[in-house]
Amino acid sequence: MNDLLSVLSQPVGQLGATTVTLGHVLVAAGGLLLVLIVALATALWRSARAQARAADDAAAAARAAEARMAEITRAQSEMQGRMATIAEVFGSRQNELNKAISERLDAMTGRIGHTMSEQTKSTHESLTKLQERLAIIDTAQNNIQSLAGQVVQLQQILSNKQTRGAFGQSRMEAIVADGLPHGAYEFQATLSNGNRPDCLVRMPNGSPSLVIDAKFPLEAWNAIRAAAESDMPDAQKAAAQAFRRDIEVHIKAISEKYLINGETQETAFMFVPSESIFAEIHENFEAVVQRAHRARIVIVSPSLLMLSIQVIQAVLKDARMREQAHLIQGEVIRLMEDVSRLDERVRKLQGHFALTQRDIDQILTSTEKVTKRGQKIEALEFGQVQAPERDPATVERAEATSGLLGARPGSLRLRVVEDEE
Repeated sequence: MNDLLSVLSQPVGQLGATTVTLGHVLVAAGGLLLVLIVALATALWRSARAQARAADDAAAAARAAEARMAEITRAQSEMQGRMATIAEVFGSRQNELNKAISERLDAMTGRIGHTMSEQTKSTHESLTKLQERLAIIDTAQNNIQSLAGQVVQLQQILSNKQTRGAFGQSRMEAIVADGLPHGAYEFQATLSNGNRPDCLVRMPNGSPSLVIDAKFPLEAWNAIRAAAESDMPDAQKAAAQAFRRDIEVHIKAISEKYLINGETQETAFMFVPSESIFAEIHENFEAVVQRAHRARIVIVSPSLLMLSIQVIQAVLKDARMREQAHLIQGEVIRLMEDVSRLDERVRKLQGHFALTQRDIDQILTSTEKVTKRGQKIEALEFGQVQAPERDPATVERAEATSGLLGARPGSLRLRVVEDEE
């Protein structure tokens, strides 16, 4: 024991003026451990209490949910019963309605059959005439197809034709003829001022026509290519200046000759027959392109012309569809008029059925009255009536009266039994 006390009294540190021994450390550690155990027990107790409360809340929620489910089940069973009743009522009403409709339809079948036979005869005649017209249209279509084949052959011939004066004429004609229907364009048309452009595209809805020019200055371009092959800077510069001058002159000529207010579009196309030439112009002759824009001239290559022709084709197609839409609208209007007449006739037929039903109701009322009166007649009773004792004076007056009337009193009595209504 003394050894333990000596061990516990051994100093382990100095805290200010106080010497901290091993016993002090053990006591402090034991106190700290006790505090931790108390805190842990408190936390466990609170956790258990919270879990108990959560379990109670969950049980209450489960009981409430079960009660609600029971109410929902009861309401559902009541709803099913009501729905079954409603289904039975609707089924009976539907059967009655089907029976009434079948009877009315049977009555209408005869009239409709006669009308349908007449309509079938008329439709057969119309189909016969339509077949004759379709035969004529097939013949015309075959002629158009043969003509289209001839036009394709002509396009192939023109695509192979190259002339020095009109280098891009054949290519432009092939693109326009391939993309637009016959009649939507005209080659070498004459304007009001006497000039004749290479192509005139007819725009729809009375809009001014579009002018396409294909007279590209081939000589100046050939000079540029020859100067590029000779490797002479002065010759290349002179050829470029000549090419620029020729294109500007050509742009001015197109603007003055073919841009007519009210007759042609405000913009005209200058066709360049090669994509490489078109790219060279936009790459090395930007001033020429800007001058063309200011003069309302659009320089187009074969691909751009093809794209423009496709856009024009879409516009023409839209215009034709609008024209056909008016025809279709007219046919729909006439169809609606026929439907209106049919509705009016059906309503008249419905009125006739209503009048017939009212007459039948009146006849049933009359027959019911006649039946009641027959029953009243059947209920008549015939029997002898004993005269009560009367004084002599009264008897004498009655006999005198009966003698005057020619009948014997008290011989017959009629009693009418009225039905209680």
